[in-house]
Amino acid sequence: MNHLFQNYISSHSDLIQLTLFVTVFFICWNFENIYGVRFQYKKWKHGFVNAPFILTSFPCQLLLGIAFIKVVKWTASHQFGLLYRFHLEKRPFLIFMATFILLDLGEYVYHLLMHKFKILWQFHLVHHSDKIVDVSTTLREHPIETFIRLSFTLLWVFLSGAIFWTFALRQIIQVFTTVFAHTNYRLPEKIDSILGLVFITPNMHQVHHHYKQPYTDSNYGDVLSIWDRLFGTFNKLPAEDLKFGLDTHLDEKKNALFQNLIKMPFIKGK
Repeated sequence: MNHLFQNYISSHSDLIQLTLFVTVFFICWNFENIYGVRFQYKKWKHGFVNAPFILTSFPCQLLLGIAFIKVVKWTASHQFGLLYRFHLEKRPFLIFMATFILLDLGEYVYHLLMHKFKILWQFHLVHHSDKIVDVSTTLREHPIETFIRLSFTLLWVFLSGAIFWTFALRQIIQVFTTVFAHTNYRLPEKIDSILGLVFITPNMHQVHHHYKQPYTDSNYGDVLSIWDRLFGTFNKLPAEDLKFGLDTHLDEKKNALFQNLIKMPFIKGK
């Protein structure tokens, strides 16, 4: 049974991720229509600003998706990578948990680096320039950042020696958490205080999208919030004090045009 599940995940990971992304995106989009509490705005107009990033990210996703398969096959045939040192291949649950935690740490490190190095931040700021954070903000990623992000993940997978089905299953889970974290919704404080001990919640990620420091440089976690707590980058801010966007890119009209977002990394802000 385990082998059937692992083989199915490995063989259909792209289809599962795409189907899940569309489904979760659709559910969260409509959930926002009913329960969204953060702001009143022209939702479809805002969504159409971010939607073209689907097209700019696709070629890179396709190209590096092929590279992921080749890298994972090579590490498996050569028993290369940190995870192979623990000989967990015959213990599916343990190998999945180890892979999940290691890859999630990698996402935290990647996100931290995108904020700390100016040359990287110039591309990541496109995502942060959104003055309205909702599910469509998930799509808002400059194509050069897409290439950087996938290249970093590819390197991390190579060094970790992640088995393909564990990597694919982790990516499937990440689809849900990434979309949910950007949802225009706040969890009740009691639920957030419990769930947020382990996982990144919309409440936590909204602080990350606050327009001023030090809040922009906090709550870097991808799926798990433990890294922010462990490395001292966790932060909180009352909902009434939240303001999204960047204090270096305040021109709302410029930030609402796709062609300007593509050029943004190469033009000085304000």
